[in-house]
Amino acid sequence: MASPFLYFPGRRLSQAELTAACLDGHLVALGEGFVPADVVETAPLRAASLTTLLGDAMAASHLSAAWVYGAVDDPPARHSGQRAAPQRLHHVIDRRLVYHDPRVGADDLRRVGGILVTTPARTAADLARTPGEAHDDALRSWAAREPEIAGLGLAWLAAHPRIPHRRRAADLLTELADASAPSACG
Repeated sequence: MASPFLYFPGRRLSQAELTAACLDGHLVALGEGFVPADVVETAPLRAASLTTLLGDAMAASHLSAAWVYGAVDDPPARHSGQRAAPQRLHHVIDRRLVYHDPRVGADDLRRVGGILVTTPARTAADLARTPGEAHDDALRSWAAREPEIAGLGLAWLAAHPRIPHRRRAADLLTELADASAPSACG
């Protein structure tokens, strides 16, 4: 179900009208849509803002899923979507989207704000597996906010032993888990 607080260009208002409302201070951009300036930004609202970009065949993943869960404050410049449909997608993928073709299993998905998003454990593992400063920074930020996320990512990796870049992910998640563990010294 779409949020009554979320506006997309071309539905109720044109892009020009939405932009004018932003200039007047009534709306602010959120993901691919616009919301009233005084609306509290929640995970379901962030996720729903990606509806037009991801549709039903893709799930928010990597940095986009991290943004939905509040691991990072700002949305990525290009959102990440991973195939959730059983069949391959044969339509033009949007330039605003980094598309990952390997299908995400149903166990690694949850519905947030009406769209599919990879689970926090899968998202943490994906961030740790993906090289790049943005992914590492997002995971470190998330682990600082929610120390248990590193353990969830490690558990996901343990359940999926044949995954690319597993060693890199395990090293980073172990480092974050050790940093968040209470020290034995009192």
